[in-house]
Amino acid sequence: MSDWTDGYIADIDTTFGYYSELNPQRLRLAFLNTGLHFPEVGTACELGFGQGINVNLHAAASVVQWFGTDVNPAHTQFARQLADVSGTNAQLFEQAFAEFCSRDDLPDFDYIALHGVWSWISDENRAVIVDFLRRKLKVGGVFYLNYHTQAGWAAMMPMCDLLAEHADIMGSRGQGGAARFEAALGFAEQLLAVQPNYAQANPRIADSLATLKTENNRYLAYEYFNRNWQPFSFSQTSQLLSAAKLTFACSAHYLDHIDSLNLTDAQQDLLDSIPDAQLRETVQDLCTNQPFRRDYWVKGAVRLNELEQTEALYAERVVLVQARADVSFKVTGALGESLLHEAIYNPILDALSDYQPKTLEQIEQIVAALGINLDQVIQAVMVLIGAGVLCPAQDDAVIVEAKKQTDKLNLYLCHKARGSSELTTLASPVTGGGIAVSRFLQLFLLAKAQGYTQPEQWAQFVWSLLAQQNQCVIKDGVALQSEHENLAELVMQAHAFANKQLPIFMALGLCF
Repeated sequence: MSDWTDGYIADIDTTFGYYSELNPQRLRLAFLNTGLHFPEVGTACELGFGQGINVNLHAAASVVQWFGTDVNPAHTQFARQLADVSGTNAQLFEQAFAEFCSRDDLPDFDYIALHGVWSWISDENRAVIVDFLRRKLKVGGVFYLNYHTQAGWAAMMPMCDLLAEHADIMGSRGQGGAARFEAALGFAEQLLAVQPNYAQANPRIADSLATLKTENNRYLAYEYFNRNWQPFSFSQTSQLLSAAKLTFACSAHYLDHIDSLNLTDAQQDLLDSIPDAQLRETVQDLCTNQPFRRDYWVKGAVRLNELEQTEALYAERVVLVQARADVSFKVTGALGESLLHEAIYNPILDALSDYQPKTLEQIEQIVAALGINLDQVIQAVMVLIGAGVLCPAQDDAVIVEAKKQTDKLNLYLCHKARGSSELTTLASPVTGGGIAVSRFLQLFLLAKAQGYTQPEQWAQFVWSLLAQQNQCVIKDGVALQSEHENLAELVMQAHAFANKQLPIFMALGLCF
């Protein structure tokens, strides 16, 4: 009997994570900051969409026609339900890469995305994907790729091999992947307790293992139990993608664009002395000990002249997606935690504090009197997007059209929140992507949509759902016991929601 999983974990479902780098709206500013022309995305494809959260949020929150595939039928069924609810007509298939990529009814794509999968699949499947990119990615089109990087995983690779081997030899298939991984972690701790020379030569292994224990076991099983798991160097990936005529454009992780957050002066000088782009990226990964790369690749890079770049940057719009009062002036890069210059960042944040999209030109005009120039605005915007404080914003006409779809999808997701806390992202027609919204905030939105107008009513609505399911509020790690305690906490959270999050959610189009 053939193995339809092809070595891929299929005995457990993936998590419902949302990854903003997959949003094609984000590639525009990243490309412009690098001085490259970006494509207008009308058709897009996600290969290996998992539960379908990302592909459906991006389809609902935009006017892009999305396609995608996942080999797991349970994932595909759920993803199709979301597509049916929102009415996007996203074309989602339950097919292995070889089958999907050979279809003759697919359009050519402006944008193709692959998150995480590259490091988990066989060489044969990587060849299938490269051939698909060669044939179906348009000239000028963009490929987003996330993968494990050799530099950051070199020391950990023997331990990862051990975890997978222990699960395969000592675990029972009947346990399921998550339980097998938990047992393997326990054995790894036993190994470290006897102080092997490997751990002494690699002292950070214990910390890495401790970090693994804090992660979701379902996620970890997917990360480490796939038969073909393999980190790649940048040069290896570049060589593979060259067969599809792809060249590296830039990082999709905005903080990677800010050298001062990631590289010492000496490291920057060394990188500046390297004329070859591929070698420079490889050396930079070693400087930063990069564990994951999140990159944009392009089929035919076109460089803008300075005037074209400036004009395009001026037209880009961004929007504040966090409460202004909650914005942290600390950001973490490869060098650790850095403090932001409040004299620059405060005026820019103040200019966006009405939570309405503004162009970079409008922001510059507002802060120019304080001596803040366009270059400073661009860098601050890149940092704030990388920190999750700002998001790129779509055109008004697209926002109006997309909201018809996001309203239906968000209502459905909030209904799901009545019985589950797994789905924690809603679709914003303003950003073209997902916004993190916790379960209780989704339920407050649902209560408001059902006609309840006061925070006390929203709290009662949530408590009635929790009580019906024998659930309670967890506060500071402690389960609240009495109805009075639960309601008091929910009322407090509902008032905070009304005063802080609700105005932002309304501006982002999350209310339905």
